[in-house]
Amino acid sequence: MSRAIPNSRLILFVVNDAGFFLSHRLPLALAAMEQGYEVCVATPPGDGVEQIKAEGLHYRQVSLSRSGANPLAELWTIWNLYRLYRELQPLIVHHVTIKPVLYGTLAARVANVSAVVNAISGLGFVFLARSWFSAMARSAVLTSYRWLFSRKRLWVIVQNRDDYDFLLDKGCLTRDKIELIRGSGVDVEHFAMSPERDETPLVVLPARMLWDKGVGEFVEAAQLLHSMGIKARFALVGGIDPNNPESVPAERLAEWAREGDVEWWGNRQDMPAIYSHAHIVCLPSYREGLPKVLLEAAATGRAIVATDVPGCREVVIEEKNGLLVPARQSRHLAEALRRLITNPALRQSMGQQAREMAVAEFSIHYVVERHLDIYQRALIQ
Repeated sequence: MSRAIPNSRLILFVVNDAGFFLSHRLPLALAAMEQGYEVCVATPPGDGVEQIKAEGLHYRQVSLSRSGANPLAELWTIWNLYRLYRELQPLIVHHVTIKPVLYGTLAARVANVSAVVNAISGLGFVFLARSWFSAMARSAVLTSYRWLFSRKRLWVIVQNRDDYDFLLDKGCLTRDKIELIRGSGVDVEHFAMSPERDETPLVVLPARMLWDKGVGEFVEAAQLLHSMGIKARFALVGGIDPNNPESVPAERLAEWAREGDVEWWGNRQDMPAIYSHAHIVCLPSYREGLPKVLLEAAATGRAIVATDVPGCREVVIEEKNGLLVPARQSRHLAEALRRLITNPALRQSMGQQAREMAVAEFSIHYVVERHLDIYQRALIQ
């Protein structure tokens, strides 16, 4: 099949959730427009679509389920991506998260897309689960990566050193095709530092309500600390994700809230205000790419307690801006939280260092420039 002549300035983002694009890639898309690129975003229908259009971005709807397993439906998704790529003939397709990376890179290969950028924000559920089926799925994903990533004019962006080393070690990529960009960046002016409020210490876990975010361990830690007489509030801040196999049922969240050890605030859009009320931000996740919520927490000057896993340890430096604990261990988590709850001077010192680190290393401006540099290479190669 002959190569179509690409639209020399069109970047097409393919993302499995419109809201995720807005929270993690919108500043990049707007910066690309300012550099003279034409930008189109393709997502399934969702609440964020109208805002995408309002930002002046082109929009195309794609049928891209986040957890679908129907083979015919998945093949239909790949076919539709192929048709979209043949129609738009973009200079660059930028896939975000694992399913768009797998399906989109295959479609781009068949459609002869000029250049592909793949953003792997974390290796995902299939690399966390411990069942025999997950082991088979991991092998299949790695085999797919090796073949799909072998094409020319392809770059893969990962967010932490563990994933970088893993993909190289497994032979999925060579060093000229992989880029380490730590996170999606944070607007350090929007997420400004604020002093702690003189209130009962508030510990927040800001994340989707998934078991692998450590929600269960957080609740157990709160229960343990209250049983010890520690005076603090614990809030789960995030919505449920029914399409994710790790989703915590709404009924369970409501039951915990009724029992009184934790509060469930649901999905919130006013995160700077949430952080300003918090005294400690906690993310006991099992594995991450590089969690944006920890960058936001750091920018607002909050001490962090997180698990010593890929992604989290890219942000949290032990005893400097927070504390790291083993994953899946609620007692260790409770002890780290107890230490900061009962020591205001320590957590405030850590919060100050967190803010300094966020400004120096995780500013959105730096992250955007790294991405634009990759786009520039696609123009000249």
